[in-house]
Amino acid sequence: MSEKPGLSHAIRKALLTGEASGKVFAARQVARDWRLGRLRFDLGDGDAAAMPDRPAWPYDLHLLPPSQMPKRGKGGSERGRIALWHALAHIEFVAIDLALDIVGRFGGTMGEEFASDFLGVAADEAMHFALLDRKLGTHGSRYGALPAHDGLWQAAQDTAGDVGARLAVVPMVLEARGLDVTPATRDRVASSGDSRGAAILQRILDDEIRHVAFGTKHFSRVAAARGENPPELWRKLVESHFSGAIKPPFNDSARRSAGLSREFYGLLAS
Repeated sequence: MSEKPGLSHAIRKALLTGEASGKVFAARQVARDWRLGRLRFDLGDGDAAAMPDRPAWPYDLHLLPPSQMPKRGKGGSERGRIALWHALAHIEFVAIDLALDIVGRFGGTMGEEFASDFLGVAADEAMHFALLDRKLGTHGSRYGALPAHDGLWQAAQDTAGDVGARLAVVPMVLEARGLDVTPATRDRVASSGDSRGAAILQRILDDEIRHVAFGTKHFSRVAAARGENPPELWRKLVESHFSGAIKPPFNDSARRSAGLSREFYGLLAS
């Protein structure tokens, strides 16, 4: 009987899939195959595939520095609504690769539970992107029709050498910020009469609470292994690896549900 294919090669293949619907399929396939026991846990083995420095993205996606992105406005016009859904779709698209990369890059040291948690995140993000891309289609647009920024993947590159820094910045800062801003966006979309759009945002919010909780759980494991207090280590890593501001308003109830108490972020808030 032939040996099962390795998880690392499956992740690398998904990361290097650039076409949007292909990446959605590949990410969900990796997560499903892992859940069903079809892949061998080879992360950290000598024959494990190296993760690429950058994932493949659609060839026609025009990337700009965050500072050069055009203002979206409040979403009252059709143009503004398309810009909103496109920006959200880009966040979720990059989040697929962030979840795959954290498994492929750090799963060998963090173990199979870590891999299972974040492959589940990758599958969720793929589903979120598919919903948002379909939503763009109802407005006569598509992913790639507008420019997008590269700031999220820059965070991955800046934390590529330290799983603690990656967990501190990506799920516990960037995704946690989604917990803060999504409720107001959902309510604004609902008040415009777009119940379907509001339902998509509620689904994303519910899932992101779980994603931040995975980050907090595994970060606490890293802190314990290093003999450090989790909030103190988090603040130290954020100050070293995140150039943005940690600023209110905060969705404290959602953050608490994810295990991210004020003890972590209160002293850094500006």
